[in-house]
Amino acid sequence: MPASPIRRLVPYAEAAKQSGTMVYHLNIGQPDIATAPAFWEGVAAHHDKVLSYSHSAGLVQYRQAYADNLNRKGYGLTAENVLISTGGSEALVMTMMACFDPGDEVLIPEPFYANYNGFAAMGGVVVRPLTTTIEERFALPEVEAVEAAIGPKTRALMICNPNNPTGTLYSKAELEALASLCLKHDLFLIADEVYREFVYDGQQHYSILGIHGLEQHAVVVESTSKMYSACGARIGALITKNQDLMATALKYAQARLSPPTLEQMGAMAALLHTGHDYFDVVRSEYVSRRNLMVQALSAMPGVTCPLPGGAFYAVARLPITDCDDFCRWMLEHHRHEGATVMMAPATGFYATPGLGKDEVRLAYVLEKANLALAMDCLATGLAVYQEA
Repeated sequence: MPASPIRRLVPYAEAAKQSGTMVYHLNIGQPDIATAPAFWEGVAAHHDKVLSYSHSAGLVQYRQAYADNLNRKGYGLTAENVLISTGGSEALVMTMMACFDPGDEVLIPEPFYANYNGFAAMGGVVVRPLTTTIEERFALPEVEAVEAAIGPKTRALMICNPNNPTGTLYSKAELEALASLCLKHDLFLIADEVYREFVYDGQQHYSILGIHGLEQHAVVVESTSKMYSACGARIGALITKNQDLMATALKYAQARLSPPTLEQMGAMAALLHTGHDYFDVVRSEYVSRRNLMVQALSAMPGVTCPLPGGAFYAVARLPITDCDDFCRWMLEHHRHEGATVMMAPATGFYATPGLGKDEVRLAYVLEKANLALAMDCLATGLAVYQEA
């Protein structure tokens, strides 16, 4: 079971804080955006004297509300197509367990969310990476290259859209091309869509749930925790019309009894009572943060950072040769106006050994004043590190 590359530098950050250093956390997707008010109202409205288990698949009224919300886009879902999970992470684990036998393979464009490696390891699943590059803005490989990577043990293609860690947004045409391959080779298409509300510059997010003919092959993972800036609530969802797959996933859901009841009440209230204006404000804030960060990075000598189309992450190439050493050095040795920056080394987001050694993932989850200070700190750190 691999350690999380996102969190493995935590001891260095804790040591820095204990010495009185301010640490700007750009390593993890924990926004400082206020949680949707309706979430708190839903929690406060729960007055039962006993906090009891819910159904293992989640509260039926919440699952129905979830389906109804998605059906505004014409997906034709029912409550039986939705399983509420303890965060999007558990939905991904259940998907890995339900779709694969040990030794089966999944194709994933890299760099990818680092914990996919851990989730795959839990189920004995082999990750086969499809390498994308910063020079091509992390666009998906050509469909011919994807098809050439399909082997006798391949059971699924898996994507994150918008992508974590790169922020890349995949087009409708790209998704339909992948769907055609999955139908041709009888594969699952698994889409991690936890950032679907965070798409920028007039672009549109397309869900694989809307691809005709893919109903028995499509598996979608979502996260209320990310959607409503309630990361600690740990509420996500697994969505599929494949009832055999859902029945298998439910066995894992039963084994852990149920998702947290109180948080489901908050998540359901957030779903039912949070208007589009909330997301409009949040998207606008993320765009301004993204622009500030990418502009600051691009102004640093030797740094490359494509403009992300969604989510709240970016991958930057730095003029260094060992990002793991640099990120550790920043926490241990560099101080700028009493502060330092914590980043995620990009090596942990690749499955191919040796890739990502000059890249880092940064999350633009801090308010702009702190984000600007973090960029100043990073710029001075790079200059000192290169001279050492």
